[in-house]
Amino acid sequence: MSPVETAAAEPRPVPAVREADTPSRHPGALGRLVRSELRLVLRRRRNVVLLVGLAFVPLLLGVVLRLAQDAGLAGQGPPFVASVTGNGLFLVVASLFLCTPFLLPLTIGIASGDAIAGEASAGTLRYLLVVPVARGRLLAVKALGALTFAAAAVLAIAVVGLVTGAVLFGVGDLTLLSGDTVPLGEGVLRVAGVVAYVGLSMTGLVAVGLFFSTLTEVPVGAMAATVVVAVVSSVLDQLPQVAVIHPALLTHHWFDFAEMLRIVPSVDVLAQGLAVQAGWVVVFGALAWARFTTADVTS
Repeated sequence: MSPVETAAAEPRPVPAVREADTPSRHPGALGRLVRSELRLVLRRRRNVVLLVGLAFVPLLLGVVLRLAQDAGLAGQGPPFVASVTGNGLFLVVASLFLCTPFLLPLTIGIASGDAIAGEASAGTLRYLLVVPVARGRLLAVKALGALTFAAAAVLAIAVVGLVTGAVLFGVGDLTLLSGDTVPLGEGVLRVAGVVAYVGLSMTGLVAVGLFFSTLTEVPVGAMAATVVVAVVSSVLDQLPQVAVIHPALLTHHWFDFAEMLRIVPSVDVLAQGLAVQAGWVVVFGALAWARFTTADVTS
């Protein structure tokens, strides 16, 4: 065989996909990509199982508290949990209180850590980059999908908690932490504020997961790293020796949703918590963008 024939017969390496290799942009491509990503995130079996698991938390908590009430054990436990039997609205707050330290970060870490690394592991990332959408916009679409899942996770807990609480304990005027009572309508709005704050408090973790997802082709590694960041932040938040960095920690303000249950919620406290999350989003979002838009993709 001649040298020319030998060279032609040899397999050629697959070139890495760079931004310059993508074709010209089309206006409708971004919209189609967004719809496809949201369908993928919300219909993926693993994600559905995670959402169902989270939804079982308020259901199980409500049943346990109902049985405890019948057994004469009502009023025991943390304040949010002990208040559930008096008003079903508190089941939403109690469920979020129990899920925020670990279950919510775990499920959100799985979804955000898989956003890019999962595509790379499956070998589909190269094909996504052929879509006439810039890499930065593709990253934004992946971030939107992860944020949508985070919102769905919080809403799954809140909706099931509200329905279960209303059925098992009823709803009425809401007693605040100070002992004052507000009408049912205002109480619903305050609980909705708790749900919104918890959801927004997860945005920083989504950005962290997205960044780790751009660093590896092993989704489990990105998921684990994301959850570890939340765990380490929680541990550091308990150490008085590093109190100077507490206000900037990812998890430090997660439970500030209790402000919504005071007579006059402190806007400064709530704003500070959301500002910390915004800072984490900016920093880790920028790192994810810098990594994703410059790295060679071969899988």
